[in-house]
Amino acid sequence: MLKSILLAVSTLCFAGHSFAEDISGIWQQIDDKSGAAKAIISIQQDDNNSYTGKIIKVTPRPGYTPQKTCNKCPAPYTNQPILGMEIIKGLKHIKGTNNYEKGRIIDPLSGKMYDAKIRLNSTGKRLTIRASIGVSVLGRNQTWIRLD
Repeated sequence: MLKSILLAVSTLCFAGHSFAEDISGIWQQIDDKSGAAKAIISIQQDDNNSYTGKIIKVTPRPGYTPQKTCNKCPAPYTNQPILGMEIIKGLKHIKGTNNYEKGRIIDPLSGKMYDAKIRLNSTGKRLTIRASIGVSVLGRNQTWIRLD
């Protein structure tokens, strides 16, 4: 009886702390400045257990002509088409958390490369991307919403 009670209590204690450990899927990128949808990104886990993200659709916005290529990007991204571009590389899951770190993300509109950290919310429906150069405090956040 005591074992049953302890098992029930421990189950209740950890029920709210489950970790959705996989960010693989289709995500809608939301612009942190305008709040508008920007692109649809497919995130996949690689053979080495890191995650990569590729632009699979540029979201049309009124009054905005999408840029076709990554003009200001460093090699190997220089003049690469934005549609199909791999913008996230090397992201690693931090075991026992909803956090992913040690990745790199490129902004194809500015050509800037950033260190990337991602946090998956508890429902598994939203990502908060923290992009920074050097010190995380000096970076910016962006929210992505799961579409699949």
